[in-house]
Amino acid sequence: MEQATSDSGWRGSQEGWLEAAYDSLLESGVESVKILPLAKRLNLSRTSFYWFFKDRDELLEALLSRWREKNTGNIIKQSEAYAESLAEAMLNVFDCWLNKELFDSQFEFAVRSWALQSPDILDEVQRADQMRMEALSRMYMRFGYKEGAADVRARTTYLVQIGYISMQSNEDIALRMERIPEYIAIYTGQVPQQKELDRFFARHGYKPDEEKHKG
Repeated sequence: MEQATSDSGWRGSQEGWLEAAYDSLLESGVESVKILPLAKRLNLSRTSFYWFFKDRDELLEALLSRWREKNTGNIIKQSEAYAESLAEAMLNVFDCWLNKELFDSQFEFAVRSWALQSPDILDEVQRADQMRMEALSRMYMRFGYKEGAADVRARTTYLVQIGYISMQSNEDIALRMERIPEYIAIYTGQVPQQKELDRFFARHGYKPDEEKHKG
């Protein structure tokens, strides 16, 4: 991030202000996302904020836009990714739960906490939930499930993960990977093939045999 020592110095950058707002939201909630504390955090003048954002509301909207694009956008994208079987399609979605670049669980928790204080943000979260579940439902239907069954399985798949996030569950990676084949079987009715699991594990740099020998 760019820094400044006076009003006439560097103004920082829009991305720098947004990143500081993101960090504050995750650390202390939306009430901490205010212009003066962010300026102090960045060692920038308060007035430099207005080169990039009209006001605090515009900054908060930029945060929401980042959340929409990353978390909702990537769930939809992963649900539509090429797969030869429903089990493989579900493993594509599971990439979101293990790759922060695809889905930011801490950001999700922070936005959901924000929604407890704001009806407008609650509406945003509810719309996102609906869009995500509809995308998962379409994925199930692509592999032959009827609309009703697809909807129930999509809800089951999605709401379990939101439960993980809401409970701030922090599973050991080896334990989580060990459970994934059973989750896939429960959600899809298919046992994933070993080659599908191998590709999934490789994407996440996980080597089951090595993990078993640890400790």
